[in-house]
Amino acid sequence: MGTAGAARKLASAAAFGGGGLSVLGAGLYGVLRAEAKLARRAIGEPSAGHRPPESSGWYGRGRPGPAIRLVLLGDSSAAGYGVDRVEDTPGAQLASGIATQANRRVHLREFAKVGARSSDLAVQVEAALLTEPDIAVILIGANDVTHSVLPSQSVQHLAEGVRLLREEGCTVVVGTCPDLGTIKPIAPPLKQVARSWSRRLAAAQTIAVVEEGGRTVALASILGPEFAAAPAVLFGPDQFHPSADGYKQLASVLIPSCLAALGLIPEDEALPEAYRGEGVLPVAAAAVRAVKTPGTELGGTEVSGAQRGLRGRWVELRHRRRHPHAEVESPEETEDTEASPDQEPAAIDG
Repeated sequence: MGTAGAARKLASAAAFGGGGLSVLGAGLYGVLRAEAKLARRAIGEPSAGHRPPESSGWYGRGRPGPAIRLVLLGDSSAAGYGVDRVEDTPGAQLASGIATQANRRVHLREFAKVGARSSDLAVQVEAALLTEPDIAVILIGANDVTHSVLPSQSVQHLAEGVRLLREEGCTVVVGTCPDLGTIKPIAPPLKQVARSWSRRLAAAQTIAVVEEGGRTVALASILGPEFAAAPAVLFGPDQFHPSADGYKQLASVLIPSCLAALGLIPEDEALPEAYRGEGVLPVAAAAVRAVKTPGTELGGTEVSGAQRGLRGRWVELRHRRRHPHAEVESPEETEDTEASPDQEPAAIDG
């Protein structure tokens, strides 16, 4: 079975409660379970004594309102495990970047938990919805792979979380499972198995999220060429979690898609540009292409008024332009409502 077919079958199995083991193959699953234990031993479990800095709070001092309400959900990659300064966390990077590019105040609530798997999303989503967010960013999946969770189970939990957020009117951007074949402590043959497993999971996550009305950004680019070229700079001391520079790269590919999801992009970036490799494709084919291409964003669209064609849901495949890194702020506990008199707030469209 091709990767597109496998991803589609994984997503379908999740939707109908199937196990999805036949898609992966019992032999491959058995190999991964055994090798994953060795990999976790080499990487080590996250230290219970190291808690990432709390990034929740207000960003965008002096900018106009109404504020954008942002929630960050997921695992250690969302929480910022491994860094000591709040300004180095993904939450602070995201909120500062969105505030700068949108010229708006941003209120961030971060609910991510170190070690979280997709099955932990339900609790995070429930807590996040109490804040009435405009947009949710989710980073999840790596721990599912290293703990040998069946991909269909992972995808089902993610789809349910996205569905609940969308039902409450919250825009959702999901950073899909990174390519774990780039992680230094993971040795062959697990390296090849982990790459195959994580890419198929990322493709299936993409299909499920788009079907539920969210959009995805492939993170393979972040744990791919850039990380492989400078592992000492972009990986933290455990060679598994990103360093401060790595989290900055992570945020840089998410910020443009968050702005697009909020309707806060320039008019000249509204439509796909063929010369940039952008266009409209069926979701399964686009999902497979996305997991191999740096920072690819996928979101649902229509063709001739129809959301679906013969090969499934239509999606836009985009390579958003990255913005210069914004000056990262530390969060404020209370809202700063003083804005420059010549600033006008931008509206959120959709």
